[in-house]
Amino acid sequence: QVQLEESGGGLVQAGGSLRLSCAASGRSFTSYSYTMGWFRQAPGKEREFVAAISWSGRTTYYADSVKGRFTISRDNAKNTVYLQMNSLKPEDTAVYSCAADRSIPSTSEAVYGYWGQGTQVTVSS
Repeated sequence: QVQLEESGGGLVQAGGSLRLSCAASGRSFTSYSYTMGWFRQAPGKEREFVAAISWSGRTTYYADSVKGRFTISRDNAKNTVYLQMNSLKPEDTAVYSCAADRSIPSTSEAVYGYWGQGTQVTVSS
């Protein structure tokens, strides 16, 4: 019903910036209101919440570790969600995944029923 594809990952130096994009497709996504979230998973670590945004964009959540550095946004006309990542740190290195579900914004990965394949972000010292 919903397909998600992330892009924009890559290798950057500490202090640099990246902008991740998540393109959504499927009739369900375009016809109903979906909340969107970003999660990340580093090698040997559990997947953790990064940011979430309501369908309207009026409600956003951020993990404490990224507040003030990352910004989540969405353009429903383009069926795309973005994650602007500034002041990147080596500890931000992870596979970043986009997620969606018909629910209110949540920090819990269990809420999200649709996931993208992930995009690698590597931050060098």
